[in-house]
Amino acid sequence: QPEGGWPAEIQKIVLKDEKPYTNKPNEHLEPIDFAKELPAFIAEFKDDKLTEEDLLSYKLYPKVYKDFHTFVKEYGNTGILPTSGFFYPMQPNEEIMVELEPGKNLLVRYMYKTEANDEGNRDVFFKINGMTRSVSVHDRQVAVTKVKNRKVKSDKDIGVPLQGRLIKVLVKEGDSVKKNQALFMIEAMKMESTISAPSDGVISDVYLEEGVMVEQDDCVLTMG
Repeated sequence: QPEGGWPAEIQKIVLKDEKPYTNKPNEHLEPIDFAKELPAFIAEFKDDKLTEEDLLSYKLYPKVYKDFHTFVKEYGNTGILPTSGFFYPMQPNEEIMVELEPGKNLLVRYMYKTEANDEGNRDVFFKINGMTRSVSVHDRQVAVTKVKNRKVKSDKDIGVPLQGRLIKVLVKEGDSVKKNQALFMIEAMKMESTISAPSDGVISDVYLEEGVMVEQDDCVLTMG
């Protein structure tokens, strides 16, 4: 802050049509009744670990705090990571020390990563205190080549109960079917499973062809 404040010309360039504040930052805020507002704050964010400091941060910077809270919910407390490990990718055989709490440290050594599969996932291998571990990580920079099938969306959709191969579709669009009539067959772990109609109805759509690989809840057909 320059002595005497920023020149009016600079303020106009930076703020454009915004009117500059002349009082103290956040002077407009009313006193906070923590006993009353903290329980409501905890209920809004559905997080019973929030403190008065969290509430104060939210009052001062609501948008920033919401982004921060969402980040912590997804990734956990990344504040325990060393700065280099947070901002930059680890190199093969690089080690970092992570202090979970006073007296409880983890020595993490990055080893290698595999090539991305057709879903864009890589297996990342590392050692934690000398024990080899791996985790599957989605690489957002890899183009996904695997086709995603339509998922079951309503009671009229008939999907597969387990991952496998669709080996036989026993009906076609327009067919009338009875309850417990066989609709299609799935092969998984060298075993065949037949999926039957849950009720009487008419086949309105068939989405998948025989021979394709399917995952749980992939929609094969719809009954009208």
